[in-house]
Amino acid sequence: MDFQDLIRKRYSVRSYKPDPVEEDKLARVFEAARLAPTAANRQAFRVIVVSTKGREGELRRVYGRDWFTQAPLVLAVCAVPGESWVRKYDGWNAAEVDATIAMTHIVLAAAEEGLGTCWIAAFDPTAAREVLSLPPDLVPSALTPLGYASDTAAPKKRRPLADLVIRMK
Repeated sequence: MDFQDLIRKRYSVRSYKPDPVEEDKLARVFEAARLAPTAANRQAFRVIVVSTKGREGELRRVYGRDWFTQAPLVLAVCAVPGESWVRKYDGWNAAEVDATIAMTHIVLAAAEEGLGTCWIAAFDPTAAREVLSLPPDLVPSALTPLGYASDTAAPKKRRPLADLVIRMK
């Protein structure tokens, strides 16, 4: 599939089948994250993989929607600020951006593999730390279920390019 088709095909899945994700597909999704561009190639992120079976209740503490735990897996992409590149001029740390780019690669690679995802930022970070047993150096940035969709894509609503692109003269 070409990239333009892929970005049009991908959508936020909110209904999942319980079918397991094949290891070869999972490996390609993780490889896409590993190959994501990061500031100074520091790769200041980690991907936490959680099987949902038997953990539905505690995962709903993190994000309360029932469909969140329908998929067989939940992925949490975490930033690692202590490993990240820092801009010398103002001390800005690129870890959250690095994690975000990795998540973008994950959701696009998943779509190419026929898997569904839904980027979630509206989660409880304190509950995420507890449920995922995150060490202090990992900052949860984004979550997604990962599995096979049992719904279909609705038409995408997007702003016009004229609202988003500013050309300097």
